[in-house]
Amino acid sequence: MYAPFKFAKTVVERFVPCALLLWTTFAHAINLMGSELQLHGFLTQGLVTTSDNNFLGQSNKKASTDFREIGLNASLRPTSDLQLSAGLLSHKAGGTDNGEVRLDYGLVDWTVSSNEQGRSGIRLGRVKNSYGLYNKTRDVAFTRPSVLLPQSIYFERTRNLTVAGDGVEFYLDRNYEAGNLFVTFALGKPQLGSEASKVALVGLVPNGRFEPKVAQISQVMYEGDGGKYRLGYTVLRFDTPYKPGVKDVLQAGQLKSMVQIFSAQYNAENWSLTSEYALRPISSRNFGPNSPDATTRGQSYYIQGSYRLAPKWEAILRYDVLYTDRDDRDGQAYAAATRRPGFTRFSKDWTAGVRFDLTPELMLRAEYHRIDGTAYLPVQDNPDPRALERRWDMFMLLGSFRF
Repeated sequence: MYAPFKFAKTVVERFVPCALLLWTTFAHAINLMGSELQLHGFLTQGLVTTSDNNFLGQSNKKASTDFREIGLNASLRPTSDLQLSAGLLSHKAGGTDNGEVRLDYGLVDWTVSSNEQGRSGIRLGRVKNSYGLYNKTRDVAFTRPSVLLPQSIYFERTRNLTVAGDGVEFYLDRNYEAGNLFVTFALGKPQLGSEASKVALVGLVPNGRFEPKVAQISQVMYEGDGGKYRLGYTVLRFDTPYKPGVKDVLQAGQLKSMVQIFSAQYNAENWSLTSEYALRPISSRNFGPNSPDATTRGQSYYIQGSYRLAPKWEAILRYDVLYTDRDDRDGQAYAAATRRPGFTRFSKDWTAGVRFDLTPELMLRAEYHRIDGTAYLPVQDNPDPRALERRWDMFMLLGSFRF
């Protein structure tokens, strides 16, 4: 069955009944307590097919429907300076996420100060990280510029590492004549308990567990001319000790990293131009012979343009680049040391896509990717690196409903 027809069949069988159930169940609950309680939800179903390799399931020369997002978010404002928010999420992403329902975020937001010049406050709980331009709302397909966010910055395989932390976030917003300034500083423990997180960090499945220390994430974002342009800088620091399990292939080691992201966006009436650049040095020490000591200096960036063709139609074009180690961009040194393909250390992804808003609540997307390299592919979907192909194509379809 051709991919578009299989996608349509999936939408009818899975997407539409669930969407109708969500709508009929919660549409009347939105005004249950007047304007104080708000309920929102979304349901997203994707389809992926590739010429080679696997992404978001077994997609090699067939259609995978193993990409699905279902979320329910609630917020309650008991007083003018206090807000309670929580979100439940089921996220299915091939072999990296099984779709179990979990608490995506849950927090208390206390506005300490608010006036015409801005506001300041504290958020406590499981807080979405201010990471680049898109991380805060990355699970809501309507807020993404494409089916998935650029994989050079917002890895799907390591989503849980960066999406949220358990701790506290301080924020300060200031309004000036020249524009608006947004500053956040957070301390929290990243979510490292899943197998996907461990594989993403060390490249294999260990028996032990990571015991993360409190990570720091800071962001400064400036918006000028009513949001016409945005400039941002994000820094994430984490230090992660590892506790080996029984008969573990790894010893008691430690990972350290400081990720930096530079963000820029220009928004015109019918088009926008966006780019982000990241540096991610990672140091691993004392894991033993199966994971020798190493320091890699990752580098990545993307350049993305979108254009509104008509009120309901939008097109996107993006060039997305990832180097696992900028000192070994083509992977030749890695290949010589490991006898694994050098192209597993980089990815260069050309993306062209279109979005159609059927209604304000229902969106459809289609995308084509031409990719050189396999650096962002998850090990879970591609266990044998020798079976990978360097140059490959990917076609993606997505439907999303929200209320």
